Order: sequence, then structure tokens, then C-alpha cells
Amino acid sequence: MNLKVALLCLCAAFCAGTAQAQPFPSKPMRIIVPFAPGGATDVLARMFGGEMQKHWGQPVVVENKPGAGGNIGAELGAKAPADGYTLTLVAHGFMSVNPHVYKNLGYDSIRDFAPVTQLVDAPLLLVVNPSVPIRSVKEFVDYAKANPGKLVIGNGGAGTAQHLAGELLTSMAGIQALHVPYKGSAPATTDLLGGQTQAQIDNMVTFVSHVKAGKLRALGVSSLKRASIFPEVPTISEAGVPGYESGTWYGIAAPAGTPAEVVARINAELARAMRIPEINQKLIDMGLVPVANSPEQFAAFIRQQRELAGRLVKQAGLPQQ
Repeated sequence: MNLKVALLCLCAAFCAGTAQAQPFPSKPMRIIVPFAPGGATDVLARMFGGEMQKHWGQPVVVENKPGAGGNIGAELGAKAPADGYTLTLVAHGFMSVNPHVYKNLGYDSIRDFAPVTQLVDAPLLLVVNPSVPIRSVKEFVDYAKANPGKLVIGNGGAGTAQHLAGELLTSMAGIQALHVPYKGSAPATTDLLGGQTQAQIDNMVTFVSHVKAGKLRALGVSSLKRASIFPEVPTISEAGVPGYESGTWYGIAAPAGTPAEVVARINAELARAMRIPEINQKLIDMGLVPVANSPEQFAAFIRQQRELAGRLVKQAGLPQQ
């Protein structure tokens, strides 16, 4: 081997070693949001992505990929390179519910993801357009019974947790309504505000400003406990549909195969962000419950939620698509 070749080999080995030694992250990152801009998933991705960008000094881009109840964005996230530079804002709907609703998914919510952390739990809020003569859960049920099939309930997409919550509500209340799916909570809410639909059950963050401005009327909370952000609003269970309970959750996942040390670093960064008082309080003010658990705990939670969703889908009688 001559001197020139030897120097080239040495240089290549040095460059490779330097590249391997670069700390994570050393280049821009992206967070895929499987829903339209403006909904809870989008708000969370931008909140935590912005904090990661500020702390790590690397750009964090949020990409909205709506459609098919979150399945399009979920598939993109699952098939991204497993290097930690592409994350997915995962939600109960397409991780837990959709495997029981869609016959042919392009991803497996357990096999194809490396869970990083659950960010929040999210109780839902049942609201109506004020033009509808409904002021309580009982009146909601009575109105639907008097007008079978005429009450239009929008949701963030077929098979989403919001869709399932609506189907479960009508099933348990013994009423008929038309459930209309959208490509996310934001466009569904736009039509609700415009009167194209009459009701919606969705994340509180989607409705807080509209309810406080009197543009929407809050009827009931989906959890078994009242929400601190709306203490005057009863639970749906106590207000007319005994035993009703539903909700959703959001977290961050990387593609399966992402190195454990990278997953741990992202987990630690998100836990750090969650401890910032301003972020923690902002989540509470949006009607969300901060969580921030370990990758192992989040993985076990997803498995448990997927099993539970299967039973609820069967109970609600949702057809396969």
C-alpha cells in the first residue's frame, strides 16, 4: 500500500469515527402529525417540538399528514428511517381503535413503533351549536329520540377515539344519530361552528376558546370525574347516560428499531419539557392531564389500550372498513 492510499484510508476511518461520535441530535428532526393543523395533536407536536428545538438547537419541523382516521400519517411514521430523526405524535384512535376497525392497515401499532413516552391523557367534551335547542345531556338524548337520525355529530375521522366516543354515546343512550367523519378535529369544529353539524365530542383543547366565547355549548365531560377547566360541566355519566366513560391519549413514538439509547434521550428530553411549569400549566389549562412515563410503561399501556378498544368497538357495533 503506498503512502497516498494509506492516508486516504486513515482519513476515511477518522471521518467515520467522527460521524459515529456525533451526539444525538446532530441534524434537523421532524414530527409527523396524522391529522390536520389546529387540533390537539398539532398543538402538542408544536409545543413539544418547539421546546426540543430551543433546547437542542436543531430544527424540529411538524408535518401534518391527515387522512383515513390517522392511518396515512401513522404509516409514514412507522416506515420512516429508525434513527430517531422522525417521530410520530401517536393517538389512541389509530394506535388502539383502528386495528379493530380497518381490515388492511399499512402498519401495526405495536410491532412497527418504538414507544417513547405518553404525553397526556385527554378527557373529551360533548358540545353542541347554540342554535340547537339542547342545554343538557338529558335534552341531547331526548332531542335525538324525538328526531331519530337527524342529529349530525361530527368527529375527527373514522375510527378515531372521538368517533368511537360518539358511537358509544349513541349506543349507550339508545339513540340514532348521523356520525360524520372529517380529516381532523379542526375541520370538524369549523363545520360545527358554521351549523353544518349540530354536535361533536372531542378534546377540550379543541373547544375551550369557543365555549368561553359562547360559540359552542358544553353539555358533558366524557370522564367519570369533572374537569378542573370546566368544573360547572357535569360528566355525561352523571347527567343522563349512567356508566358512560370515554377519552383519548397522546404520546410520541419512533419507528421500530430505533436505537434504545436514542429513544431514552428523546424520552428524557420530553420529560424535562414536561417539568417546565409553564408547559405543565398550559397542558392543564387545555383540559389535558400530563403523564410523561417511560418507554416500557408506554409500550405496556398501548398494548392494554388496544385490547380495551377491541372490546369497546365490539360493544359499539362499529363495522369494519
